[in-house]
Amino acid sequence: MSLDLATARAMIAAALDHGSAAGLKPLTAVVLDAGGHLIAAERSDGSSNKRFEIAFGKAHGAISLGMGSRALMARAEQQGYFVAAVTSAVGGALVPVPGGVLVKDGGGTVIGALGVTGDTSDHDEAAAVAGIESVGLLPQPD
Repeated sequence: MSLDLATARAMIAAALDHGSAAGLKPLTAVVLDAGGHLIAAERSDGSSNKRFEIAFGKAHGAISLGMGSRALMARAEQQGYFVAAVTSAVGGALVPVPGGVLVKDGGGTVIGALGVTGDTSDHDEAAAVAGIESVGLLPQPD
């Protein structure tokens, strides 16, 4: 299975709806396929400048290293030089804080990532998980 545009848009809508219902600050969400290619991106009204780049970096980092951005944060805390080198190797598109969640199909295969930003990292991650679960797929935040 691969992610299609309709599924990506549905995940984003659910993530943004989660943020709105929870009273979070305006969010931006980005969905990438398993190859790190952009499928869809959207921002809530009022989302601040450069949030696309942050959401993309969270999702791109997750896809690039095969782990959610929460795990990337732990790795950065333990191996800062490695994460700095990887960030350079991937053109700077790696944001190692929660909010970048791998998307898995029912068989456990990674089919993409959803990156969310705009509120605290924990809230961003919760919105991403809600978006992924809303379409019947499996989130891997760490």
